[in-house]
This record gives sequence, C-alpha cells and structure tokens, in this order.
Amino acid sequence: MDNRAQVREFLRSRRERITPEQAGLPAYGGQRRVKGLRREEVALLAGVSIDYYVRMERGNLAGASDAVLDGISRALALDEAERAHLIDLARAAQPVPPRQRRPKITGLPPSIQPILDAIGTAPAWVRNARHDMLAANDMARALYAPVLADPRRPANNARFIYLDPAAHDFYPDWERAADDIAAMLRSEAGRNPHDKQLIELIGELSTRSEDFRCRWAAHNVRFHRTGRKTLHHPVVGRLELNFEAMEFPSYPGLTLLVYTAPIGTPTADALELLGSWAATESSEK
Repeated sequence: MDNRAQVREFLRSRRERITPEQAGLPAYGGQRRVKGLRREEVALLAGVSIDYYVRMERGNLAGASDAVLDGISRALALDEAERAHLIDLARAAQPVPPRQRRPKITGLPPSIQPILDAIGTAPAWVRNARHDMLAANDMARALYAPVLADPRRPANNARFIYLDPAAHDFYPDWERAADDIAAMLRSEAGRNPHDKQLIELIGELSTRSEDFRCRWAAHNVRFHRTGRKTLHHPVVGRLELNFEAMEFPSYPGLTLLVYTAPIGTPTADALELLGSWAATESSEK
C-alpha cells in the first residue's frame, strides 16, 4: 500500500473533523473556505513550521521525530489508536534493515491449540491481523458456525461481515461490526503495509462491497482489546458476551480472543446449551 497516500489522507481526514473552537482557537466571523482546521492552524498548535506540516500532509513523514508526532497528535486530538496509527505510518516511511522487520508467522505454532482446548467452557479462538480464524476450541467453532459455513479456509471474519448476507443476522448491530473490522484492517495496513495477503483482502473487499469502500475511505482506526459483543446464533439465539483480546508476545500478529458471560445470565445459559450442541455435532462427525 502507498505509504504517502495513507499519510496524506489520514492527516487530512483528522484535520477536517476538528473545528477551531474544538481546538481552542478563537472563532473568526465569516465563511471559512476549508472544512475543519487550516493547515497553518495545525502547524501553530503542533509547534512546527507551516512548510513542515504541509510537507507532512502531502505524505512525507520520513524523519519525523517523536516530539513532532506528539505535537501533531495533540493538535489533531488523536486518540490512542489514531496516535499509534500515525507512529506506524511514520515508521513505515523509514528505511528499515531487513533484520528489524516484523517476523512473519508461517503456520500455527503447535503450542496454541492445546491452550484453546484447555479453555473448555468458553469460546476461544486465535486470529491473525487479517482476521483469519486460524484455530479455535469446540465452543468457538460452534459459536462461529455461520462464519465457518464458508468452505474457504482459513475462514475470514472480514470477508464474512462484508460479503455474506448471513452476517446481518449473526451480528445484530451489523453497522458497528462493519465499522470495527474496517478500522482494525486500516490500523494493520499502517502497521504492515507490505503484507501481500492483506493487500489482496482489502482489494477483494473494496471491489465487492460498497459498504467497505465507504468505511475504508474514512481512515478510521480502532483498538479492539476488550468490551461487549452481541451475536445471534442460529441455534441458541441472542448472546451478550464479554470479550478479551490478548496478543501473543512470542508470536507477533496473533491474537487470542475469549468470550464469557456472567453466571446466571441468559447468555450463560445459552453458552451451556451451545456447549451441548457442540458436543453433539462433534460426536456425529
């Protein structure tokens, strides 16, 4: 992916969303010609020259110091995920010796599946940054049965959300799910712009889904570490799940996700039913 284009469009989109009043600048009368802040206003707030900021917004982050990136982050009121994305874009603009490049995970480490199987009563699965489902325990395979119905392997949740009509039933709040996954893919594109499989996935989604194209063009980025997820399973019905996402320090790019529900809630009862259904399905194979 074109780093300069990503930088240019990200900075412009963040600048255009902030008004002078939000940035603490005096409001001047009359019609403003630009949406949001002017470039010179961002430069003033960030403590850099106008020429330097214009060069950055044209896509050139090469050589930008941490202090400059911090200043731009403050000026544009970037949240934690957006600031991390800006740093990733700046890092990708630098020439990096091959030995420092992010190690590529090929195949699933053999230690992963036993960890998942040991988490017996909660759905647990592992994905990569492209949202391929690489491994799962029986509960997660049962939970994500609609996603796994596609024979293509590895099953990919981004492809399911945008290209499979069943996703609108499985995700009651489909708009939020679509927003989240596009934002996470955008974050990964900044972090790892030369991932050929990621480029191919984004190309496929952009070609086949107008919904994805619109969200991709927004340049939103987001962390997805913890929270609540609502799913509608075709067998056990609506599930209100808590989730935790944890990266493997030894295997960059792999994330473990575990779903739980408070004891005594309808979702906890539904998970027990899901476990019984999963055991039945497994015994019939």
